[in-house]
Amino acid sequence: MTSFRTRLERVPLIAILRGITPDEVDAVGAALIEATFEIIEVPLNSPAPLATIERLAGRFGDSALIGAGTVLSADDVDAVSDAGGRLIVMPHADATVVRRAKARNLACVPGFATPSEAFAAIAAGADALKLFPAEGSSPAVLKSLRAVLPRDVPIIPVGGIDERSFEAWLAAGAAGFGIGSALYKPGVAADALRTRAQALIAAFKKSLPH
Repeated sequence: MTSFRTRLERVPLIAILRGITPDEVDAVGAALIEATFEIIEVPLNSPAPLATIERLAGRFGDSALIGAGTVLSADDVDAVSDAGGRLIVMPHADATVVRRAKARNLACVPGFATPSEAFAAIAAGADALKLFPAEGSSPAVLKSLRAVLPRDVPIIPVGGIDERSFEAWLAAGAAGFGIGSALYKPGVAADALRTRAQALIAAFKKSLPH
């Protein structure tokens, strides 16, 4: 199975499908895969998230890493794993949740806002760090964090990110982005989603430091 790190390096954008329902999964998943997205996250505060994850993983699990966001507890980790999810994304840096994810052999990306949270999450086994909410931070803050955090730990800003944000964050050391409402809104047509996903990937490539 292709690792989280490999997929992030190939396509450093994570699709966040907040609000998706199980009956949207086939069309949405296919559109994202066609646009070359490789990491897809279903927040657990979406309708029927475990059923959605199970369906996504069953259909697209060979083409993309499917998992859950807004994972708050170790019990949530178990439920996501049992549904076929292979990725845990958190809004916080609870070491208990990170350790459970790693015990279940899942990739784990905890959220952080301070150096203390970041180092605690790394010590617990985090595969990457989610700088959240990005609206409450800045590229200047990320640049300072990158000076002290291990260089091999990817930092992924999430929250309010769109293509206008890419260049400044990448220059500061971002390894990729979680993209939510700038990519997906419930009920979006598959063709429109595919076009938007392709545009975001093209914008990301143009924003890479030269």
